[in-house]
Amino acid sequence: MKIRQFVFAFIFLNIIFLHTSYSQKYSAVDNIVLKYPKSFDNPEALAEKIEKDFNSDYDKARAIYSWIAFNIKYDFDSFLNPTKTQSFSYRTEAEKQKKIQEFNNNSLQKTFKSKKAVCEGFTLLFQHLTALVGIKSEIIRGDSKTRLVDIGRKNTNSNHAWNISLIDGKWRLIDVTWGQGYYDNNKGRMVMNFDPVYFDTEPDYFFAKHFPDSGSFLGHKLNKDEFLNGPLIYNKTIAGDHKIIAPESGIIEVNKGAKITFVIKKISKTDPFYYLNKKNQPVRIVNSKPKRSGLEFEVVFDNTIGDYITFFLDTNSIASFKVILK
Repeated sequence: MKIRQFVFAFIFLNIIFLHTSYSQKYSAVDNIVLKYPKSFDNPEALAEKIEKDFNSDYDKARAIYSWIAFNIKYDFDSFLNPTKTQSFSYRTEAEKQKKIQEFNNNSLQKTFKSKKAVCEGFTLLFQHLTALVGIKSEIIRGDSKTRLVDIGRKNTNSNHAWNISLIDGKWRLIDVTWGQGYYDNNKGRMVMNFDPVYFDTEPDYFFAKHFPDSGSFLGHKLNKDEFLNGPLIYNKTIAGDHKIIAPESGIIEVNKGAKITFVIKKISKTDPFYYLNKKNQPVRIVNSKPKRSGLEFEVVFDNTIGDYITFFLDTNSIASFKVILK
């Protein structure tokens, strides 16, 4: 039987004006973990340290998330040049499971020692460390939505992996790979930039950017069309709870010169809020009014708008839409 060493995509938007970096205060747990050594002799030593410093399962899981995000770098070279498929033979189901476990253990140990991995390594290490502190975690594989061209594509692809953890009787969504940083196309390298928004992410936001291969979460069927055709959201969208209330679709089909109404949660008239035209020039939103705990505004879709429109709050991307002018 063949076992593929899954190499999943970790590609964020590469254009600097779409970058979602923003200043972030660390939590009390993060500040403690920041003082931890960058290396431990083995995962058991790290788990023992976390067990000693934290009492609740929630804080232990957060500490594991933080330590991995602070210290494990995404291995972009391995993403570009994946290792060859490995295979093995077996005679019984028990022997098969044993060899799979050995393979996974070797992968997570490699991640722990080398301090770099693709998302499979991140998820395996997170699952192992949570198990060591008595928390059940599972690995979920599926699709990711990170680029403008992902808006309105036809099919999902299995290109990413994340974790769910049972904490205080509730399954929590966690993507530590995306918590550690991003690829900066202008610099041509990975940038480690800790972000907590992918620890215990609200499902509505999480599944706007992730779609599991199973098509469901905790027995509830997810809407594939909403994932494929919805607006592209960003880290700042999640952190600021800037839910896109209208339009629901991320694909705007509009006659030239027509107006489309937008409503985005938790943005005010006084905020520096704008979009970029097709010359990458900022256009301030001025014809706005408070609406449904957010901001309602109109945009005229004319020749100044390109194939996509992205809205910004300060310097942070909030939402992107694909534009089809009729």
